[in-house]
Amino acid sequence: MASDRIGELLVRESIISTQQLREAQVDQHRTGKRLAFSLAKLGILGEKELTDFLSRQYGVPSISLGEFEIDLEVIELIPKDVAVKHTVLPVQRAGSTLIVAMSDPSNIYAIDDLKFLTGLNIEPVVTTDAAIEEAITRYYEQPAELESYDEVMGGLEFEDIDFGDESDDEFNVLDSQAEAEQAPVVKLCNLILLNAINKGASDIHIEPYEKAYRVRYRIDGVLHQEMSPPLKLKNAITSRMKIMATLDIAERRLPQDGRIKLRIGKNREMDFRVSTLPTLYGEKIVMRLLDKDKLELDMTKLGFETAPLAAFKECIHRPYGMCLVTGPTGSGKTTTLYSALSELNSEEVNISTAEDPVEYNLPGINQVQMHDDIGLNFAASLRSFLRQDPDIIMVGEIRDFETAEIGVKAALTGHLVLSTLHTNDAPSTINRMLNMGVEPFLVTASVNMIVAQRLARRVCRDCVVDDAEIKPQALLDAGMKPAEAKTCRPRKGRGCKTCGNTGYKGRVALYEVMVMTDPLKDLVLQGASTAELKSEAIRLGMSTLRRSGLNKINEGMTTLEEILRVTASD
Repeated sequence: MASDRIGELLVRESIISTQQLREAQVDQHRTGKRLAFSLAKLGILGEKELTDFLSRQYGVPSISLGEFEIDLEVIELIPKDVAVKHTVLPVQRAGSTLIVAMSDPSNIYAIDDLKFLTGLNIEPVVTTDAAIEEAITRYYEQPAELESYDEVMGGLEFEDIDFGDESDDEFNVLDSQAEAEQAPVVKLCNLILLNAINKGASDIHIEPYEKAYRVRYRIDGVLHQEMSPPLKLKNAITSRMKIMATLDIAERRLPQDGRIKLRIGKNREMDFRVSTLPTLYGEKIVMRLLDKDKLELDMTKLGFETAPLAAFKECIHRPYGMCLVTGPTGSGKTTTLYSALSELNSEEVNISTAEDPVEYNLPGINQVQMHDDIGLNFAASLRSFLRQDPDIIMVGEIRDFETAEIGVKAALTGHLVLSTLHTNDAPSTINRMLNMGVEPFLVTASVNMIVAQRLARRVCRDCVVDDAEIKPQALLDAGMKPAEAKTCRPRKGRGCKTCGNTGYKGRVALYEVMVMTDPLKDLVLQGASTAELKSEAIRLGMSTLRRSGLNKINEGMTTLEEILRVTASD
């Protein structure tokens, strides 16, 4: 069935709107993929809704690939290049019949090709392009088989290894290094790192306590306990991780920071930003995973709605002024700034960034790593940038009056300045700057826009179902308008293999974009409170974080529980 025909039928059955169809078609023309892929990718249509629709139209059964494991012997029946070429995946063999998942079961050329290749009768089942492509990556591009935690621990003979004394007084660098190089310890540390990559974790926490030792992964913003290695291994694991991050294993009283660079296969590199912290019972290690392949720089995919995105783009394309992004640690501020820089990056402009730390390398942008111990801080970098003929400057964070003052002066002298602050919402950022000591007239003259953001977990597309437990009254209590609450169909994830039975897979950003218009500037000069600024911004059309979250519930992207977790009421 042609993409145009699918689009027409979806609109005719009121499953999507004409506007949503146009958005998907624009994305389709840009990527060269099928329309169904663009609909799923943009979150316009859930995986299950789209699969059910395709099943009705083609008259063949539908399948959810995330709900079961396919035998590797079946996968081997169709080579990867053929699976990619036709966007198909072998699912199950029954005698002389091979069941194949396809996004277009009417493609007789693909079916004939598969029949000739396998010598089997082909029985198609339908699913979406996105689901097949994800499954192709999962089954055809699996890394080398990892030993399980139990297998690694089974190979550890405690009687044969002396892990030394737990007390600081008896600590010996050479002994500690020898322990760290023991094969089972090396295997266990590799398992911790590679498992985190496979599970899509953003952080790894390795934590020692008096009578326990645990490893936790932060997946989609929430910590989950992964394993509890024996307490005896505490020093050996800590030393091994420090050696990998080129840290001083003899220094156990002070915090340290380092990096581990891990090469996976031929074309993929993963960076781990390592931080050690001395605690009461040993050193806690936290590692932030930085995967360049997963860095999303396309603003349309971050979670921006149409009007806030237009306002955001208009402000970052102004020739001068300050654009601020606020939110707690881990709310995606850096990704939003990198997306803005990616949009602005061209041969005609000179872009310099001061970051602590530099998380991702961006081609064509001059990135500077901060070193406070030698006096290279944000303020010093900013002063230097202004002597480097800059057009656009990014400062990782405005923490003090000195940095704020130089940033404001740079914005007033013809430069575009991007930076972050830690505040709860966009309006409270103004008072934060005033409290730092920046004069009100300088704030109004320099700040173009303030963006507040949060990250909410996405409902898993492979197991999404209607959430009958959420009544209209709960939506009204959360701030939804009565007309919306009546028609809203809240969704949730039932829990499947794809999402680890959590019901969530991936995250979507919620944005609050406050453009500094003249009425808001007047209020700042009059000394208005944060509540008055917020009220006026809403009157002028600002969509709050809670409002952005409610829109995401309406679109079936996330759940009410998530929105209540990450946003405050208006």
